[in-house]
Amino acid sequence: MAEENELLAYCGLYCGDCHRYKGKIPDLARDLRKELRAAHYDTFAASFSQSPFGKPLAHYMECYDALGLMMKFRCKKGCRKGGGPPFCKIRICCQEKGIAGCWECDEFESCKKLEFLVPVHGDAHIKNLRAVKKKGVKGFLSGKRNWYTRKKE
Repeated sequence: MAEENELLAYCGLYCGDCHRYKGKIPDLARDLRKELRAAHYDTFAASFSQSPFGKPLAHYMECYDALGLMMKFRCKKGCRKGGGPPFCKIRICCQEKGIAGCWECDEFESCKKLEFLVPVHGDAHIKNLRAVKKKGVKGFLSGKRNWYTRKKE
């Protein structure tokens, strides 16, 4: 349970649910790049992209480079141990206020610091923060956690 507590980020997201923390996508990207190199897929893509149904392969190197970037999306620390962006205003704010997370702040519903999460998480963090505030950390961790939910306009 202590490890679970450490994976609950200040913003209400649970690091253990993150693709970066799990590492599966970075590993798959690494393995796919290895297979592509072994198959000399760049040569195949260059040739096959000349055919009408192979035109999308003209962008093969962009795909290969994107896989390389995906390999770098790995975080084994979690937010509370210094993972994620080192400049995170949410973490800094909570630490300065001496609170365990935004759920202990009366302003989280309208806090501008949380807005940068919306494009990737919708309003999942807000729903999580409400749940932690209502159920407590232990109750939240044993229940439903949100990683992405569509923000209602």
